[in-house]
Amino acid sequence: MLPAAGRIIGRVTARPLPSNEDVAAQLDLLGDLLEIEGEGSFRIAAYRRAAIRVRETAISIAQLALDGKAKELPGIGTTIEEKIVQIVDLGEIEALTKRKALIPADVVQFTKLPGLGPKTARKIWQELGVTTVDELRAAAEGELLRTLGGVGPKLEAAVLKALDERGAAGPLEERRALLGDGLPAALAAVEELRAHPAAVRVSEAGSLRRRRETFKDIDLIATSTDPVALIDFFTTLPWVLEVVSQGDTKATVVSREGLRFDLRVVQPEAYGNLLQHFTGSKEHNIQLREDAQRRGLSISEWGVKVEATGELVTHEDEAGVYGLLGYAFIPPELREGGGELAAARLDADGRDRLPALVPYGSLRGELHCHSTWSDGRASLREMVEAAMGRGYDYLAICDHSQRLRDGRLEQQAAEVAALNEQVAPFCVLRGVEVNIRANGSLDLTDDELAGLDWVVASLHSSFQKSPTERVLAAIESPHVDCIGHLTTRLINTRPPAPIDVERVVAAAAATGTCLEINGQPERLDLRDTHARLAGEAGVGIVCTSDAHSTAGLAYADLALAVARRAWLTAPQVLNTLPWAELQGRLKG
Repeated sequence: MLPAAGRIIGRVTARPLPSNEDVAAQLDLLGDLLEIEGEGSFRIAAYRRAAIRVRETAISIAQLALDGKAKELPGIGTTIEEKIVQIVDLGEIEALTKRKALIPADVVQFTKLPGLGPKTARKIWQELGVTTVDELRAAAEGELLRTLGGVGPKLEAAVLKALDERGAAGPLEERRALLGDGLPAALAAVEELRAHPAAVRVSEAGSLRRRRETFKDIDLIATSTDPVALIDFFTTLPWVLEVVSQGDTKATVVSREGLRFDLRVVQPEAYGNLLQHFTGSKEHNIQLREDAQRRGLSISEWGVKVEATGELVTHEDEAGVYGLLGYAFIPPELREGGGELAAARLDADGRDRLPALVPYGSLRGELHCHSTWSDGRASLREMVEAAMGRGYDYLAICDHSQRLRDGRLEQQAAEVAALNEQVAPFCVLRGVEVNIRANGSLDLTDDELAGLDWVVASLHSSFQKSPTERVLAAIESPHVDCIGHLTTRLINTRPPAPIDVERVVAAAAATGTCLEINGQPERLDLRDTHARLAGEAGVGIVCTSDAHSTAGLAYADLALAVARRAWLTAPQVLNTLPWAELQGRLKG
């Protein structure tokens, strides 16, 4: 196992190592500044890809760079590795320091506003002398932006609107929508389109199809016997607020919830090519294209071109595209440039090394949800009935421990016992989400915990106060079965706590403690790279909803999506097992 921040195996350094997020932020900022300067797109893209790879690496990228191993990762070459070492040694990339001295900090923030790309941001700065967000607002209010080439009254108004929505303080950020918000809308749109008589095949694409935790736009791909009719139908659906653009084979609309949908209609014979291309990811497609070029092939959304003859080969499905290139079909969740092409390469016997990902719909029970005994909105009976409606065999009610004092834990136990008599063979488990205090202790006694069927221990406060040591202390408890939402992050709202995930994974593996993939849309914690690290270490994973309502039980599907992105198989996800079998896998 590679070292985490502060534990040096390669080159020695006295200072704490920067987190992966800190490294990625510097690479992103350098890319932004280069873009404002007008640098070539290839160099900018290299920094952006490297930032993504750094964020998706579960272990310390700084330590890997010090050991000379970071360049072995896809998207991290020698140049990027040298810049990561500069961050360790100097605190900042040298090229970044130079450019920050030349470009005002807020000019980068301009590019986060709708319609203001790097070129326009540079014009605003250099031609109008605007260097701060407040000055930008004043320029827009004074109708000065429209004096620049390419900026009109509508864009000026959009800038003002975005600044108003930003509020009084804080940097501008390009916020991406949550998977849990966009996926239901995308799947509903797919079903509506499939129901149209002119539709043949319809699928979501892009980040949503890969089940990334956030997305920018919703991409839809279709084939049709009458593309114009399907496009017309799409643009007049009742939830469409605005039609941004419309053509014979493509349309863009904005929903009443503010989600942007892009529909592309293609001929049936090229459906597989277009779907593969727009599913991405960019890094996956780059690696696929580079491999194809070495074999005399050229890949685009329209087909695979044989360079020697000029023949364009198209496919009705993605399996045909990958098969032509010598690969097994790659599930969309794995298409992130993280080794999936090597695993999918077919050998002489036509076999690949891809894992059999845990299937959707394979969970046998829910192991983390809440009721009105704490902060849930449904009664225990309602949660049980909803779980039975999902086809589950068991449900662990894990209300917050601080709400179960003064005899309430025992009172809940009596309700659980009565319910079990009524709903058998369905099994209602006595569980709890016990709080890990700031001093590392648990807020229930050992005797109280020993009487429960399932114990989830979680951090809920003091996230910066020795979080790793507190989690490790909880793992050592013989009564803690699982650590809940390990890093405590809230996507777009709260960054992860400074948890040493490697140490936690090692301790969990040594003690037989499970780690949770929490399916709450704003959590999805463990994230995919951490779950993959845990799975490879032999740690048992549970996919839970952390539901606070009956509808919230569906969030377990998002947890399964993360598990699939983490390359996990059904045996690695413990709540795909019957409860009696799962019990035998728990510590103690």
